[in-house]
Amino acid sequence: MRYELADYEWVAIKPMLPNKPRGVPRVNDRRVLNGIFWVLRSGAPWRDLPDHFGPYTTCYNRFVRWRRPGVWGRIIDALAAAHDAAVQMIDTSIVRVHQHGACIARNRRQSMGRSRGGLTSKIHAVVDSNGLPVRLALSPGEAHDVRLAGKLLSRLKSGSMLLADRGYDADWIRELAMKKGAWANIPPKSNRNDPICFSPYLYRARNRVERFFNRIKQFRRVATRYDRLAANYLAFVQLASIRLWLRLNESTS
Repeated sequence: MRYELADYEWVAIKPMLPNKPRGVPRVNDRRVLNGIFWVLRSGAPWRDLPDHFGPYTTCYNRFVRWRRPGVWGRIIDALAAAHDAAVQMIDTSIVRVHQHGACIARNRRQSMGRSRGGLTSKIHAVVDSNGLPVRLALSPGEAHDVRLAGKLLSRLKSGSMLLADRGYDADWIRELAMKKGAWANIPPKSNRNDPICFSPYLYRARNRVERFFNRIKQFRRVATRYDRLAANYLAFVQLASIRLWLRLNESTS
C-alpha cells in the first residue's frame, strides 16, 4: 500500500533495528514501521492510524521508545556513513508550528521561536553531493543560520568542498573548513573587505540542499510541526531522511 516499506527498503533497514532476543516477542516490526511512516507521510494524528497497522498506541509507543535511546539517529548515521563527501552543502529551512504543538512555546528547549511567520522551528541540515542528508539539527525559528554550523560541520572530511549561501560567510566557518582540509566555496557578503576565492560555477550545485528540503517536506509531518516536543519532531525529520536513503538502494540496485 501507499507509504509502506517496499521489500528492498525493509531488507536494508531490518538489520539496523534493535534486537530483542529474550522475553515476549514484540509486535511485527515491519507493520509498526509502516504505521509510523503512514503518520509521517499523511500528517494525520496518531489516533487516525488505519486499523490494519494495529493499535495506534503500539506504533506511537514504539516511535517514542526507539527515539529516546537514539535509534532513529543511529540509523541515519549508519546510512549516511556511505555519503559522497566530495561536496557537502549546509543550509536551513523554516517550518511553521501548528497551533496543536504551540502550547509550550515559552519553553526554549523545544526549539520553537517567534519570527516573521509566527511560531516556527528551523531545520539545519548538511547534505552530500547527491542531496542526501548527512547531519541534522533543530533550533528555534528566529535563530541565526550559523548557530549550529560548528556542530554540523564537525565531521567535515578532508578534500571536500563546502557550499553554503551568503549567510554562512563568516571567518570562523572558513577557518573551520580549512582546519578540516576542506575548501569553503561561499559567496562573500557585500561588506566584506578582504577578497575571497569564490567560484560561481561550482556554487550552482548548492541547489541540491534546497531540493532536499523540498523532498522531506513532502512528508506532511515534517512540512508542519504538530509535535510539542522537539525530540519527537526531529525524529520525524530523521525518519523522512531515512526514507530518502532507503530509496537510494532501489536506484543503485
